[in-house]
Amino acid sequence: MTTRTAPETIEAFQQRVNEVSDELPRRLKQCADYFSVNSEKIPIATVAEVAAAAGVQPSALIRFCQILGFSGYSELQKLFRTSYVPVLPDYDTRLQNLRDRGAASPSAILAEFVDAGRMSLENLANTVEPRVLDQSVATLVEAGTIHIIGLRRAFPVAAYLSYAFEKMHIPAVLHDRSGKLGNLHAVRDGDALIAVTFSPYSEETQSFALHCASRNIPVIVITDTASGPLHRDGFLPIQVSEVDFGAFRALSATLSLAIALAVAVGTARSAS
Repeated sequence: MTTRTAPETIEAFQQRVNEVSDELPRRLKQCADYFSVNSEKIPIATVAEVAAAAGVQPSALIRFCQILGFSGYSELQKLFRTSYVPVLPDYDTRLQNLRDRGAASPSAILAEFVDAGRMSLENLANTVEPRVLDQSVATLVEAGTIHIIGLRRAFPVAAYLSYAFEKMHIPAVLHDRSGKLGNLHAVRDGDALIAVTFSPYSEETQSFALHCASRNIPVIVITDTASGPLHRDGFLPIQVSEVDFGAFRALSATLSLAIALAVAVGTARSAS
Protein backbone atom coordinates (compact mmCIF):
# COMPACT_ATOMS: atom_id res chain seq x y z
CA MET A 1 0.00 0.00 0.00
CA THR A 2 1.22 3.50 -0.79
CA THR A 3 2.19 6.08 1.84
CA ARG A 4 -0.64 8.49 2.59
CA THR A 5 -1.06 11.71 4.51
CA ALA A 6 -3.41 11.58 7.49
CA PRO A 7 -7.05 12.61 6.92
CA GLU A 8 -7.91 15.95 8.55
CA THR A 9 -11.67 15.43 9.05
CA ILE A 10 -13.94 12.56 10.14
CA GLU A 11 -15.53 12.56 6.67
CA ALA A 12 -12.10 12.30 5.05
CA PHE A 13 -11.27 9.47 7.47
CA GLN A 14 -14.36 7.51 6.36
CA GLN A 15 -13.50 8.14 2.71
CA ARG A 16 -9.96 6.87 3.30
CA VAL A 17 -11.35 3.69 4.92
CA ASN A 18 -13.52 3.16 1.84
CA GLU A 19 -10.50 3.61 -0.45
CA VAL A 20 -8.33 1.01 1.29
CA SER A 21 -11.07 -1.43 2.36
CA ASP A 22 -10.54 -3.89 -0.47
CA GLU A 23 -6.80 -4.02 0.26
CA LEU A 24 -7.10 -4.75 3.97
CA PRO A 25 -6.42 -8.21 5.40
CA ARG A 26 -9.05 -9.69 7.71
CA ARG A 27 -7.67 -8.37 11.01
CA LEU A 28 -7.31 -4.82 9.72
CA LYS A 29 -10.82 -4.98 8.26
CA GLN A 30 -12.03 -5.80 11.79
CA CYS A 31 -10.41 -2.53 12.90
CA ALA A 32 -12.20 -0.63 10.14
CA ASP A 33 -15.54 -2.13 11.12
CA TYR A 34 -15.04 -1.26 14.77
CA PHE A 35 -14.14 2.37 14.02
CA SER A 36 -17.17 2.71 11.76
CA VAL A 37 -19.67 1.46 14.33
CA ASN A 38 -18.09 2.78 17.55
CA SER A 39 -16.69 6.19 16.61
CA GLU A 40 -18.09 7.75 19.80
CA LYS A 41 -15.79 5.55 21.93
CA ILE A 42 -12.52 6.45 20.18
CA PRO A 43 -11.88 9.80 21.92
CA ILE A 44 -11.78 8.20 25.40
CA ALA A 45 -10.64 4.61 24.75
CA THR A 46 -7.04 3.42 24.98
CA VAL A 47 -5.36 1.49 22.21
CA ALA A 48 -5.57 -1.68 24.32
CA GLU A 49 -9.31 -1.20 24.91
CA VAL A 50 -10.06 -0.60 21.23
CA ALA A 51 -7.92 -3.53 20.13
CA ALA A 52 -9.65 -5.85 22.60
CA ALA A 53 -13.11 -4.66 21.53
CA ALA A 54 -12.22 -5.10 17.86
CA GLY A 55 -10.80 -8.57 18.53
CA VAL A 56 -7.28 -7.80 17.31
CA GLN A 57 -3.82 -7.29 18.76
CA PRO A 58 -2.72 -3.68 19.53
CA SER A 59 -0.03 -4.07 16.86
CA ALA A 60 -2.73 -4.71 14.24
CA LEU A 61 -4.64 -1.61 15.35
CA ILE A 62 -1.51 0.53 15.09
CA ARG A 63 -0.80 -0.92 11.65
CA PHE A 64 -4.35 0.01 10.60
CA CYS A 65 -3.76 3.60 11.77
CA GLN A 66 -0.50 3.79 9.83
CA ILE A 67 -2.09 2.49 6.63
CA LEU A 68 -4.58 5.36 6.84
CA GLY A 69 -1.71 7.86 7.12
CA PHE A 70 -1.44 8.36 10.89
CA SER A 71 1.74 7.88 12.88
CA GLY A 72 -0.21 5.73 15.34
CA TYR A 73 -3.35 5.47 17.41
CA SER A 74 -2.71 8.67 19.39
CA GLU A 75 -2.69 10.82 16.26
CA LEU A 76 -5.87 9.16 14.98
CA GLN A 77 -7.52 9.65 18.38
CA LYS A 78 -6.77 13.39 18.24
CA LEU A 79 -8.85 13.61 15.05
CA PHE A 80 -11.87 12.04 16.75
CA ARG A 81 -11.42 14.22 19.82
CA THR A 82 -11.93 17.37 17.74
CA SER A 83 -15.69 16.64 17.54
CA TYR A 84 -16.06 15.02 20.96
CA VAL A 85 -18.07 16.78 23.67
CA PRO A 86 -17.67 14.97 27.00
CA VAL A 87 -20.76 14.49 29.14
CA LEU A 88 -20.36 13.10 32.66
CA PRO A 89 -21.37 10.55 33.61
CA ASP A 90 -21.22 9.11 30.11
CA TYR A 91 -23.65 6.48 28.86
CA ASP A 92 -21.00 3.77 28.75
CA THR A 93 -20.50 4.22 32.47
CA ARG A 94 -24.22 4.08 33.20
CA LEU A 95 -24.66 0.90 31.16
CA GLN A 96 -21.62 -0.68 32.79
CA ASN A 97 -22.92 0.16 36.25
CA LEU A 98 -26.22 -1.60 35.48
CA ARG A 99 -24.37 -4.67 34.27
CA ASP A 100 -22.09 -4.67 37.33
CA ARG A 101 -25.12 -4.66 39.59
CA GLY A 102 -26.58 -7.61 37.69
CA ALA A 103 -29.79 -5.72 37.01
CA ALA A 104 -32.05 -8.06 35.06
CA SER A 105 -35.58 -6.87 35.85
CA PRO A 106 -37.74 -5.78 32.90
CA SER A 107 -37.48 -2.14 33.98
CA ALA A 108 -33.68 -2.38 34.22
CA ILE A 109 -33.47 -3.97 30.78
CA LEU A 110 -35.70 -1.23 29.41
CA ALA A 111 -33.38 1.37 30.94
CA GLU A 112 -30.42 -0.32 29.21
CA PHE A 113 -32.09 -0.13 25.82
CA VAL A 114 -33.24 3.45 26.38
CA ASP A 115 -29.65 4.51 27.08
CA ALA A 116 -28.34 2.52 24.12
CA GLY A 117 -31.00 4.07 21.89
CA ARG A 118 -30.16 7.57 23.09
CA MET A 119 -26.49 7.05 22.31
CA SER A 120 -27.33 5.64 18.88
CA LEU A 121 -29.43 8.71 18.07
CA GLU A 122 -26.64 11.05 19.16
CA ASN A 123 -24.21 9.16 16.94
CA LEU A 124 -26.62 9.43 14.02
CA ALA A 125 -26.87 13.20 14.34
CA ASN A 126 -23.08 13.50 14.37
CA THR A 127 -22.12 11.01 11.65
CA VAL A 128 -24.66 11.20 8.81
CA GLU A 129 -23.21 13.19 5.92
CA PRO A 130 -25.67 15.93 4.87
CA ARG A 131 -24.35 15.79 1.30
CA VAL A 132 -25.13 12.08 0.93
CA LEU A 133 -28.53 12.51 2.58
CA ASP A 134 -29.40 15.37 0.21
CA GLN A 135 -28.29 13.35 -2.81
CA SER A 136 -30.33 10.35 -1.66
CA VAL A 137 -33.50 12.42 -1.25
CA ALA A 138 -33.01 14.08 -4.64
CA THR A 139 -32.56 10.67 -6.27
CA LEU A 140 -35.70 9.24 -4.67
CA VAL A 141 -37.76 12.32 -5.56
CA GLU A 142 -36.99 11.75 -9.25
CA ALA A 143 -37.57 7.98 -9.20
CA GLY A 144 -40.54 6.49 -10.99
CA THR A 145 -40.91 3.72 -8.42
CA ILE A 146 -38.91 3.29 -5.24
CA HIS A 147 -37.90 -0.32 -4.64
CA ILE A 148 -36.98 -1.36 -1.10
CA ILE A 149 -35.18 -4.43 0.17
CA GLY A 150 -34.08 -5.26 3.71
CA LEU A 151 -34.10 -8.74 5.19
CA ARG A 152 -33.79 -10.28 8.66
CA ARG A 153 -32.94 -7.52 11.18
CA ALA A 154 -33.27 -4.89 8.45
CA PHE A 155 -36.80 -5.98 7.48
CA PRO A 156 -38.68 -3.70 9.93
CA VAL A 157 -36.89 -0.70 8.42
CA ALA A 158 -37.72 -1.73 4.86
CA ALA A 159 -41.34 -2.45 5.83
CA TYR A 160 -41.70 0.95 7.47
CA LEU A 161 -40.32 2.75 4.40
CA SER A 162 -42.79 0.88 2.19
CA TYR A 163 -45.65 1.78 4.54
CA ALA A 164 -44.67 5.45 4.70
CA PHE A 165 -44.32 5.83 0.94
CA GLU A 166 -47.69 4.12 0.42
CA LYS A 167 -49.37 6.57 2.81
CA MET A 168 -47.74 9.45 0.93
CA HIS A 169 -49.01 8.07 -2.42
CA ILE A 170 -45.45 7.50 -3.63
CA PRO A 171 -45.07 4.39 -5.84
CA ALA A 172 -42.99 1.87 -3.90
CA VAL A 173 -42.38 -1.89 -3.96
CA LEU A 174 -41.20 -3.89 -0.94
CA HIS A 175 -39.08 -6.86 -2.00
CA ASP A 176 -39.42 -9.26 0.94
CA ARG A 177 -38.31 -12.43 -0.89
CA SER A 178 -41.61 -14.18 -0.14
CA GLY A 179 -41.50 -17.64 -1.67
CA LYS A 180 -37.82 -16.90 -2.44
CA LEU A 181 -38.95 -14.75 -5.37
CA GLY A 182 -36.59 -11.94 -6.36
CA ASN A 183 -39.01 -9.91 -8.49
CA LEU A 184 -36.10 -8.30 -10.32
CA HIS A 185 -38.34 -7.90 -13.37
CA ALA A 186 -40.32 -5.26 -11.46
CA VAL A 187 -37.39 -2.81 -11.55
CA ARG A 188 -37.61 -0.50 -14.55
CA ASP A 189 -35.46 2.26 -16.00
CA GLY A 190 -36.00 5.45 -14.04
CA ASP A 191 -36.62 3.63 -10.75
CA ALA A 192 -34.41 3.68 -7.64
CA LEU A 193 -33.54 1.19 -4.90
CA ILE A 194 -33.17 1.54 -1.15
CA ALA A 195 -31.16 -1.39 0.22
CA VAL A 196 -30.98 -1.86 3.99
CA THR A 197 -28.39 -4.29 5.34
CA PHE A 198 -26.27 -4.71 8.46
CA SER A 199 -23.45 -7.01 9.48
CA PRO A 200 -23.61 -9.93 8.81
CA TYR A 201 -24.75 -8.65 5.45
CA SER A 202 -27.62 -10.35 3.63
CA GLU A 203 -26.41 -12.00 0.45
CA GLU A 204 -29.86 -11.56 -1.12
CA THR A 205 -29.79 -7.82 -0.45
CA GLN A 206 -26.28 -7.52 -1.85
CA SER A 207 -27.22 -9.46 -4.97
CA PHE A 208 -30.34 -7.36 -5.55
CA ALA A 209 -28.41 -4.09 -5.12
CA LEU A 210 -25.60 -5.17 -7.44
CA HIS A 211 -28.12 -6.26 -10.07
CA CYS A 212 -29.79 -2.85 -9.96
CA ALA A 213 -26.44 -1.07 -10.14
CA SER A 214 -25.49 -3.12 -13.20
CA ARG A 215 -28.58 -1.68 -14.90
CA ASN A 216 -27.70 1.88 -13.85
CA ILE A 217 -30.53 1.97 -11.32
CA PRO A 218 -29.57 4.38 -8.49
CA VAL A 219 -28.96 2.54 -5.21
CA ILE A 220 -29.23 4.15 -1.77
CA VAL A 221 -27.74 1.94 0.94
CA ILE A 222 -28.58 2.16 4.64
CA THR A 223 -25.84 0.21 6.41
CA ASP A 224 -23.63 0.15 9.48
CA THR A 225 -19.94 0.16 8.52
CA ALA A 226 -17.74 2.11 6.14
CA SER A 227 -16.07 -1.09 4.97
CA GLY A 228 -19.25 -3.08 4.27
CA PRO A 229 -19.81 -4.81 0.94
CA LEU A 230 -22.18 -2.13 -0.39
CA HIS A 231 -19.81 0.78 0.25
CA ARG A 232 -18.64 1.09 -3.33
CA ASP A 233 -18.49 3.56 -6.21
CA GLY A 234 -21.86 4.42 -7.68
CA PHE A 235 -23.81 3.71 -4.48
CA LEU A 236 -25.08 6.31 -2.01
CA PRO A 237 -24.25 4.84 1.44
CA ILE A 238 -25.96 6.33 4.49
CA GLN A 239 -24.13 5.03 7.52
CA VAL A 240 -25.95 4.43 10.80
CA SER A 241 -24.68 2.53 13.83
CA GLU A 242 -26.66 1.12 16.74
CA VAL A 243 -25.18 0.79 20.21
CA ASP A 244 -25.86 -2.73 21.46
CA PHE A 245 -26.85 -4.16 24.83
CA GLY A 246 -25.99 -7.78 25.49
CA ALA A 247 -25.24 -8.33 21.78
CA PHE A 248 -28.81 -7.26 20.92
CA ARG A 249 -29.19 -4.19 18.75
CA ALA A 250 -32.37 -2.19 18.56
CA LEU A 251 -33.25 -0.02 15.57
CA SER A 252 -33.72 3.35 17.28
CA ALA A 253 -31.36 5.34 15.08
CA THR A 254 -32.08 3.40 11.90
CA LEU A 255 -35.84 3.89 12.13
CA SER A 256 -35.35 7.59 12.88
CA LEU A 257 -33.22 7.83 9.76
CA ALA A 258 -35.89 5.99 7.75
CA ILE A 259 -38.61 8.32 9.00
CA ALA A 260 -36.53 11.39 8.15
CA LEU A 261 -35.74 10.02 4.69
CA ALA A 262 -39.39 9.20 3.91
CA VAL A 263 -40.68 12.56 5.16
CA ALA A 264 -38.01 14.47 3.22
CA VAL A 265 -38.90 12.62 0.02
CA GLY A 266 -42.62 13.10 0.59
CA THR A 267 -42.20 16.81 1.29
CA ALA A 268 -40.10 17.37 -1.81
CA ARG A 269 -42.47 15.37 -4.03
CA SER A 270 -45.56 17.23 -2.84
CA ALA A 271 -43.84 20.55 -3.54
CA SER A 272 -42.91 19.65 -7.12
